[in-house]
Amino acid sequence: MRSFTYERATDARAAVAAVSRPGAKFISGGTNLLDLMKLEVERPSHLVDISRLPLRGIEELPDGGVRIGAQAANSDTAADVLVRSRYPVLSQALVAGASGQLRNKASIGGNLLQRTRCPYFYDTAADCNKREPSSGCSAIGGFNRIHAILGASGACIATHPSDMAVAMAVLGAHVELLGADGSARRVAVTDFHRLPGDTPHVETVLEPREMITGVVLPPPPPGRQLYRKVRDRASYEFALVSVAVIVATERGVISGARVAFGGVAHKPWRSVEAEAALIGRPAAMATYRVAAEAAMRGAVGQGQNDFKIELAVRTLCRTLADAIQGR
Repeated sequence: MRSFTYERATDARAAVAAVSRPGAKFISGGTNLLDLMKLEVERPSHLVDISRLPLRGIEELPDGGVRIGAQAANSDTAADVLVRSRYPVLSQALVAGASGQLRNKASIGGNLLQRTRCPYFYDTAADCNKREPSSGCSAIGGFNRIHAILGASGACIATHPSDMAVAMAVLGAHVELLGADGSARRVAVTDFHRLPGDTPHVETVLEPREMITGVVLPPPPPGRQLYRKVRDRASYEFALVSVAVIVATERGVISGARVAFGGVAHKPWRSVEAEAALIGRPAAMATYRVAAEAAMRGAVGQGQNDFKIELAVRTLCRTLADAIQGR
C-alpha cells in the first residue's frame, strides 16, 4: 500500500472542503476502498474520514417516508423497525449482502459507491477501461461469467455489486448530496449510477467534492415486497442475478408492480417494460413469464454469461409468484 495522509472530518461542510486537495478521497467504513488501496487499484494520497459525522440517523418523515443517514451502518438499517415494517425489501437486500462483520462496518453511502467486483478491474496486469481509461476490456472475450447482460458497451461489461441499491431502485429512493459550495440536491437512485458508454471510469453523477449525506425513501407503495438473490454459494457472495419486486393484486389481477434487477448491468436496473407487462394482467405464471421476457428483450450475453438471461427470467417469475402468494 502506498503512503497517504489522513484526517477526520468534524462536520459535513468541513469534509467537502477537506477533500478538495489533489488526490483526496472520502473514507467511511473502508470495506471496499482499503482492499482497492492494497491492490493499488485506488491510489489516494489523502483520506478524509467521514465515519464520525452525525449522519447515522434513521427518521420518519412527515409524508410517511423515511430518511436514512449516509453513515448508518448496513446492519443497523436492516434491523431498524421502520425499515423492516415499511420497506422489507430493503431489509432483505441488506441482509443478503456480504457478511455480518462487514454489514456492521459498511455504510449506506459507501454501499452505493462500492466498485465493481470484475476480476480484471482488480488485476492491475489486465486491461480495464474502468481502471485505466482507453486500455481495453479484458472481460470482453475473456472470463465473463458474472458480467453484464443489459446496458453494457464495447468499453465495459462490468456489473454493479450492490444488493441494497437494487431494493432502493424499486422503492423509488433519492440520494441526498452536499456540494463543494454548500448546495444540496437530490438524485433518484435510478439516475445516480451511469451506464458505461465510452467512459466506464465515470461511474456516478457525483460532482467533484460532492458527498452523499443521506437517502430518502418515499412512502411505501401498496403491495407485497420481496428480494431474491441467486448466487454461486449461500453466503458472502455477489449476485449472479437478483430481483426486487413490489406487487399488488385486486381480485386476481395485478394492480401495481415495480421490478428491479441486480447483477445484470452497470447499475441497478429498474424494468419499466416488465412493470407495464404486469399491470392489469392476471396474477399467473404465464403473465410473469411475458413480463420477464419483456425485461430481458435487450439482453446480450458475452458467451459464458449467456445463461444469466434465462436465469433472470426464471428468477423474476419465481419472485413474483412468491410475493403474490405471500411466501
